[in-house]
Amino acid sequence: MTAEMVAVFIGSSIRFAAPLLLGATGELVSQRAGVLNMSLEGMMLTGAFAGAVGSWASGNPLLGLLCGVLAVIPLALLQAFLSIRLRANQIVTGIGINILALGATTLAYRELFGSRSDAAIPGLSKWAPPLLRDIPLVGTMVFEQVWLLYAGLAVIGLTAFVLQRTALGLALHASGAQPRAADSCGLSVTALRYGAVVFAGVMAAVAGCFISIGDIHTFTEGMTNGAGYLAIAAIIFGNWKLGRMLGACLLFGAATALQFFLPSVGVNVPSALLIMLPYVLALLAVAGLMGRQTAPAALAQPYSRA
Repeated sequence: MTAEMVAVFIGSSIRFAAPLLLGATGELVSQRAGVLNMSLEGMMLTGAFAGAVGSWASGNPLLGLLCGVLAVIPLALLQAFLSIRLRANQIVTGIGINILALGATTLAYRELFGSRSDAAIPGLSKWAPPLLRDIPLVGTMVFEQVWLLYAGLAVIGLTAFVLQRTALGLALHASGAQPRAADSCGLSVTALRYGAVVFAGVMAAVAGCFISIGDIHTFTEGMTNGAGYLAIAAIIFGNWKLGRMLGACLLFGAATALQFFLPSVGVNVPSALLIMLPYVLALLAVAGLMGRQTAPAALAQPYSRA
């Protein structure tokens, strides 16, 4: 094993973790506000499809990214309406939207692309920070990533600041922990939760576009492969704390990268075991075997002023 191979593994881990980081950040805000957005998988898949179609049709991946975001916002509003206004079961509605997104994107994919299913789609370019890319051996292999990742990291940093240092962050925490107390202080729990779900939808769309036009430069049926569920598991794994959640996403990304790294160094491990590894880690997190979990007190509980 060489330093170059290790650098490739680290770079791949970051690349596989990127859509989880983006999607989980939006989902964390939603859950902090009290809404369990189980439709994250469907939102990511819809964003991936719309981003690929927009990029393919226009030849401009930036327009594709915009199309991906615009396509997911109606899904986010639907999830918010069902969860907040109609006070429907958030798990059931989320899974229903996931099934709808899978069916709709599969049908549209076959109708639009047909025999062109393996055609290359214009994708987002890669970029590396000037100083980091000059590091010998590992600079470009680790830090040369799709620029959307670095833009996403800036958004993640801003999100952390808002949640921890601003009145808006305090209001979001209150909406998910003590919504009645927040309401009595003059805050609109409905508006806060709507905004949080829409933000989760935008981040999910960006995560989906990262996969289709950032990483792979094509679209395939169901290409998110459970990334949305892994992002939700990362939040539980991180105990609803942003820093620990980011660490969980990197862990899941490294587990995925092992599928390609171990065979390259001559370690013979059944491929099925490597494929299931991220989901095994997610199962351990959801089962509470990674420590005591403390979710927002009013998570997934509809709120009514009556």
